[in-house]
Amino acid sequence: MHDQILPLELLHAGDSGDIADIDGEPSWINRMAELGVHIGSRLRVVQPGSPCLFQVGESRFSVRGECAMRILVRTIPIAY
Repeated sequence: MHDQILPLELLHAGDSGDIADIDGEPSWINRMAELGVHIGSRLRVVQPGSPCLFQVGESRFSVRGECAMRILVRTIPIAY
C-alpha cells in the first residue's frame, strides 16, 4: 500500500505520518511552527476525534474539527 496524504482528522489512534502541509491563517501556521508542528514533522495520533490529540516528539497537542482538517499528513504504511 502506498502512502497517502490525509487530513489529521481522518487518521486513527496509533497512525503515524509526516506533516505534508498546514493550511490556515499565517498567524496560526506560524504559532504551530513555534510549537514544533511544521511541514516535515513526524506525528502520531494519540486520540482521534474532536478534539484530536496528537504527539510530535515529546509534546502532545490538541486540535478541534476544522483545525484538524487543515493539517495534512503523509501517512506511513504499516509493515506486516
